[in-house]
Order: sequence, then structure tokens, then C-alpha cells
Amino acid sequence: MVQDAPIPALKALAHPLRWRILATLASGERNVGEIEQVTAIAQPGLSQQLGVLRKAGLVLTRKEAKLVFYSLSQEAMAVTVCVMRFVAVGAAMGIVAAWRVVVAAR
Repeated sequence: MVQDAPIPALKALAHPLRWRILATLASGERNVGEIEQVTAIAQPGLSQQLGVLRKAGLVLTRKEAKLVFYSLSQEAMAVTVCVMRFVAVGAAMGIVAAWRVVVAAR
């Protein structure tokens, strides 16, 4: 998805709670209860945000008994690198030039 259309993943990143969830998952797989505890996001809101991340392909899930575990997908890592490259180059070159560099690097 990153090579073809990064827009859904980038839209999913446009929320501070989802950034908090991804930062939590950067250290490894966690179940929903652990994510809730670390992020201090109440369960209903957490489920909604995890759904957005899942739909965008940024997180993977697996079930173990009654627990649902989440982890970062390769997509999440690729999009994060793309965003970081865009921000770094954008600061030095300007937005249009930065976008060209990011697109050329894919």
C-alpha cells in the first residue's frame, strides 16, 4: 500500500491518540488492556482508534484465548520512515522539493 497510495495511512496518522498508540506498540506487541493502561485512553475510544489503525493497515492483530494482541505492521514502519524523511527534507528544502525526494525514494 505504501508504494501505491500512502494517503489512507497518512490520514490515520493525523490524530494524537493514534500516534500515542503507535508509540506504545513501537516497543513490541501488546494486548488491548496493556495499550489502555500505557496510553490512558479509555476502552471505547481506544477500540475506535485501533480500528482506524487496523483499517489503514498500520497494525496487525492476533487473538489468544479472549485477548487481542496488537503489533505494528511493516506498513506502519514504512509510512513512519516516509513521514520522517518528508519532515527532515521539508525543513531543509521546502515542501514541494521534499515531496519529490520522498516520492523518488520509494
